[in-house]
Amino acid sequence: MKPVIKELQLHHTLSAIHQKYRGDLQPIPSRSSAQRWIRHLLTHLFPVHSDKTFGSLDIMDLELQLRQLLAPIENVLIDVDEITDQFFKRIPDVFIELQEDAQNILAFDPAAHSIEEILGAYPGFYAVAVYRFSHELYQLKIPVLPRLLSEYAHSVTGIDINPGAVIGSTFFIDHGTGVVIGETCVIGNNVKIYQGVTLGALNVSKTQAHVKRHPTIEDNVVIYSGSTILGGKTVIGHDSVIGGNVWLTESVPPIPWCIIKVK
Repeated sequence: MKPVIKELQLHHTLSAIHQKYRGDLQPIPSRSSAQRWIRHLLTHLFPVHSDKTFGSLDIMDLELQLRQLLAPIENVLIDVDEITDQFFKRIPDVFIELQEDAQNILAFDPAAHSIEEILGAYPGFYAVAVYRFSHELYQLKIPVLPRLLSEYAHSVTGIDINPGAVIGSTFFIDHGTGVVIGETCVIGNNVKIYQGVTLGALNVSKTQAHVKRHPTIEDNVVIYSGSTILGGKTVIGHDSVIGGNVWLTESVPPIPWCIIKVK
């Protein structure tokens, strides 16, 4: 076959595929624009880097960027302007949560020397920051965009937190590479997780889509590296310490209050 004919056939095939999927698939927010928006938002809230490229952005710019991101899915949303307003009203509370996360890291981690170091260099903090904002979008029932943000954080930190997970205050992921937190996971306050921890489901079945599939981690729990905890009925009781490389599919009772008091 002559190269020109082969190239024309390939072009025709690719064009046919493009036309088919352009008609079958619904538009979603731009991945690159979503990544740029979350970077702008975090830089605006935590301007610790010397690069002030985004320093001139104000809240109006960030609101406009979000409206533009939501435009492709406007047909499935009630009101883009209302959703944008609701999201930005929640930012002060999320900002306070993130400040508490950072202060907790500084108080706990002997390798942390300043808040600036945590804000600018800790992958665990960055992943949790993106999670907290993507979770707000998830709660507003915005499709696709929360997952685009969480997958961006996953790609740059190695930490995979589904935006549907519910995570309490002063949460700390140390090191972080390989951490996986599933969609229906519930995590209490003051929980610490090390690298390689999986909070997952016992099995992967579409019939379980609307069922709690991932574990509940109560307050003040520490989970060391490499541990796997599976199942929607699995509960790790408050104040427990889960050692490294543990495989759990059953619940762990909480540490009794009297023992905590003696310690």
